[in-house]
Order: sequence, then structure tokens, then C-alpha cells
Amino acid sequence: MSTWDLSTVKHHVLICNGGSCLRKLGDETTVAIRDEIALHDAQSLIHTTRTRCNGRCEDACVVVVYPQGTWYQAMTPESGRRLVREHLLQGLPLEEQVTYGYGESFVPTGNGSVGRSLRKTV
Repeated sequence: MSTWDLSTVKHHVLICNGGSCLRKLGDETTVAIRDEIALHDAQSLIHTTRTRCNGRCEDACVVVVYPQGTWYQAMTPESGRRLVREHLLQGLPLEEQVTYGYGESFVPTGNGSVGRSLRKTV
């Protein structure tokens, strides 16, 4: 296994590839996110990890962006590509798909409705 140089990474994206998420295009979403990162030559800025379960099966496919702590629901290959372009490269979260975010503490923002605390952290 190779060791990654993470010294330039600005975002770590955790993409669920557990059972529920795989049934909701988790693998295809992972590939789309990684392809979009490569298309923008942003591999040194964005690191991705496939997870086995992010614990929010009802929100499948779940993607989490750190260090912001932004949790996304119902991600698809197209929204995954948008995630790279808009959130990761421009700092604009996909508000309609955000379910949780960090402020002073972990705060639920509702189904796709971004709360104030999330906007402060992005």
C-alpha cells in the first residue's frame, strides 16, 4: 500500500460504499467524484476515501466533506461532480442536499436545509 502525501490537502471526502449506498449509486458517485477531481487537476487538494458505512443509510448515498464536517444526502454521479466544482473548488455547498454541518457543535440542519452554523464554517 502506498502512503499519500497529504500536506497540500484542503478537503477529505468520505464517500459511503456500504450496502444501502451502493444500491443508490455509491460506486458510480465515487467514480464521478474522482473523475471530476482529476478533470480539474485537484488531486493535491482533495483526498477521497470509500467508507463501508457512514451510518445514515436512510440518506443514501451519503458523502461527508471534512474539515467542514458537511454531510450530504442522496448523492448521485451528477451531484458528486457538482460537489467537486461548487463546494470543494469554489466553497459553495450544495445546500439542497446538506443534512448536517458543524458550527460550535454538530448541528442537524434538516433535510437539505442549510442552517446558519454551516454557512459560518464553509
